[in-house]
Amino acid sequence: MNIGWKEIKRNKLKFFIIGSIVFLVSLLTFIISGLASGLSQDNAALIKDMPDGEFYMTEEAEETYTFSKIDKEVQTEILTEQKDAVAFSIQMGFFHDDKDKQRSVAFVTSTESTLFETVHNGEIILDQSLEKEGIRIGDRLTSEQFSGEFIVKGFVNQKKFSHAPVAYISNENFQEMYRTESMQFLFLPSGTINEDLGLQVFNKDELLQTLPSYRAEQMSLNMIIAFLIIISGLLFAIFFYMMNVQKIGLYGILKAIGIKTRTLFTMMWTQMIIITIIALALSTICSQLFQAFGPSEMPFYLTTEATIQLSIIFFVVGFIGATISALQIKKVEPLRAIQQGEM
Repeated sequence: MNIGWKEIKRNKLKFFIIGSIVFLVSLLTFIISGLASGLSQDNAALIKDMPDGEFYMTEEAEETYTFSKIDKEVQTEILTEQKDAVAFSIQMGFFHDDKDKQRSVAFVTSTESTLFETVHNGEIILDQSLEKEGIRIGDRLTSEQFSGEFIVKGFVNQKKFSHAPVAYISNENFQEMYRTESMQFLFLPSGTINEDLGLQVFNKDELLQTLPSYRAEQMSLNMIIAFLIIISGLLFAIFFYMMNVQKIGLYGILKAIGIKTRTLFTMMWTQMIIITIIALALSTICSQLFQAFGPSEMPFYLTTEATIQLSIIFFVVGFIGATISALQIKKVEPLRAIQQGEM
């Protein structure tokens, strides 16, 4: 371990360069991970914040929620048998504020449940992002789909769907706007229902994957994160491979005087761990500063859990990359290595 640390101090520039590269790659990975998580919340916080349970859509909808229409009799039967069940619908739309500015929202309505806001006829409850844009409690809103006016009764924190703020309205108003009495979803926090009712069941993650925009965003960003992690492992492999090639003669001498291969591996692992710890510590600090002071318009959310998971993955990948590159140490023959060093 001491040998590895002494070599780092002796070759500061060389290790500083590899450390800087690992820092930049890990920082970029943390930022993209935070962006992926933030976009996930911005895209589907309404669903993600619901408890674990089973979501149901009609089989005929073929996993497209806008085509799902729960039969009224089936809905009544399930809600009667399952006291904690809830039926709800979501439709994209827009309204005009008191300055006649058009606002795109996701209109949401539900049967009576603690999971959704209770809204009376002619009332509307909005996501808090609209309050930041100037809408106030008591404002009157209009929509071309609705004959009356909505009165703003309150705001809720971080309720988004398809990157649009949620607007809770009553069943009566929703039915008038979208000309339907059928709900799109049934949700059961516990229990299950008869499979013969023509409904398809989803857990929360499966339901999120049916949302095209959510699936495309997360898949793209997760692929970038995976490639960055692989690149970090390759960087360690290439760096230590080049260093080991340069030190073949030194390894031969060390082996000749009785230094074990295990000790040489430990030296290399020590260098990898020191570089990685410093790089990850700096990238963690920078990513948290970015989260605290970055643009408020950017959906960025990096949890401590995600940071720890990514750090562990970086350690594992770095360890594997460095170890694979150092396998040549095991094959070094003292006499031949010394002769190569003399050449």
